[in-house]
Amino acid sequence: MLAALGDGRALPASALAAEARGAPSTASGHLAKLVGGGLLAVESRGRRRYFRLQGPEIGEALEAMARIAPREPVRSLGQATRAEALRSARTCYDHLAGRLGTALMDALLERGLVADEHVTAHGAEALTRLGIDVDSIPGRRPTFRSCLDWSERRPHAAGKLGAALTSRSFELGWIERRDSGRAVRVTRAGTAGFAEAFGLRGLD
Repeated sequence: MLAALGDGRALPASALAAEARGAPSTASGHLAKLVGGGLLAVESRGRRRYFRLQGPEIGEALEAMARIAPREPVRSLGQATRAEALRSARTCYDHLAGRLGTALMDALLERGLVADEHVTAHGAEALTRLGIDVDSIPGRRPTFRSCLDWSERRPHAAGKLGAALTSRSFELGWIERRDSGRAVRVTRAGTAGFAEAFGLRGLD
C-alpha cells in the first residue's frame, strides 16, 4: 500500500486494499496503524477517506528501502514489462526517478544549473524560461537535494526543484503516466522538449 502511494497521490482504502490483494477490513486496520505511526495522512472527501504519504521524506525512505530489498523474481512477460517501465522512468513521490530522473540530474549538474545543493543564477534563468520560479514554491524542504535512485544506484533530483520539474513536465505534456502506477513515459513532445532544454537524447 505504501508503494502504491509512492507517487504522492491520495487513494481511497478500497484501491489500496486491491493493491495489497487483501480484504478491505484488513487493509483498514493496516491503514489505521500507518496513520497512527505518522507514515500516512488521511483526508475526507464526501463519504470516502483518502490516504497519502505524510510527506516527501516518507517517499524517499521507501526509495531507500527499495535499494536494499531483494529483487522480486520475474515470472512473466507482464512482470518484466512493468519492471522495465519503472526502471526507465517513474515518479519517486513528486520527482522523477529511473533512467530519466538520473539523466536529468546529470544534465542539471553538467550545464551548471545546480551546484552545491542550490540553483545557480544561470539555472534560475533557464528554469524561468521553462515557466518555473523556484523561489515561489511553497514549503520548508530544501530547494534542491539529491535522492539516491534504487534502480540506477545514482542520484536523481529531489526537493522543490525536482518536484517543480516533474510538475512542469506533466503540464507541458513531456511525460504521461503509463497506467495507474508510478511509471511514466516520455511523449513525442517530451523527446523534443528534454533535448532542447537539457540536451537529453535517446529518451523515446
